[in-house]
Formats: sequence, structure tokens, C-alpha cells
Amino acid sequence: MRFNRSAPPCPVIPVLIYPDPSAAADWLSKAFGFTVRLRIANHRIQMKAGDGCFTIAEGNVKPNNSQHVQVRIEDAEEHCERARKNGAVILNEPKDHPYGERQYNAQDFHGHRWDFTETFADVAPEEWSGGEFHLE
Repeated sequence: MRFNRSAPPCPVIPVLIYPDPSAAADWLSKAFGFTVRLRIANHRIQMKAGDGCFTIAEGNVKPNNSQHVQVRIEDAEEHCERARKNGAVILNEPKDHPYGERQYNAQDFHGHRWDFTETFADVAPEEWSGGEFHLE
């Protein structure tokens, strides 16, 4: 794969639509701790989420919750409190799951759903009836 410093280095890049990309970038930075990678005029902003990335694009399409963005984090409890203090609607509080993840769900100010996950244990899928595991 070739490198282009103008493009995010991630192989999968979700694009989320907001009416005001700058306001969205500011809010997402405060509430969820994301950082701006690149601003392209006033209509497109590349954001970093840990080692991942996503793009904010300008538009007036309301989210329909047919997809969620899942982000790996270090501390679900602390992250959830930060999100709550900055206006995120917490849909589900942090909860431990048998597959070794502590997860919570939030909705941002525009209606996009975000799923945050913290690994607390390395659990083989067969230990929690997760099916067959294929490492490729």
C-alpha cells in the first residue's frame, strides 16, 4: 500500500456527516478525546481516534443508526464520564462482557451512535461460546 500524507493511514475510514464539521470536530474532541488530523477548508475534517481514524464531512443527512462506530479505549469508566460531562447521551453504562471487553454506548449531539470498548482480559472465543476463531 502506498503512503500519502494527505490521506489517513487507516485501511478503513468511516465518514460521518454533520451540518457543521468544525463544530462537530470541536465537540468530538472535548467529549470523546479525538484529535484533528487535517482540516480541508470548512467541509471535511480528518480525525484521529487512537490508532484509528474517521472523516467528518459536511451535509444535512440525519443519522439513522444503521451503523455504529466502535472505538478502542483504555478506561471505559473515565471515558464515559468525560463523554457525559461534555453532553453525550449515554445509552448504556460501561459493562463487563464474558468475551473480555468492558463496553459502553453513547450518542453524540447530532445523533451518531458510538460504541467504546476497553479490553480487560484475553478470552478465547470458545470460552464464551463465541464460535470458531480463525487467525489469518
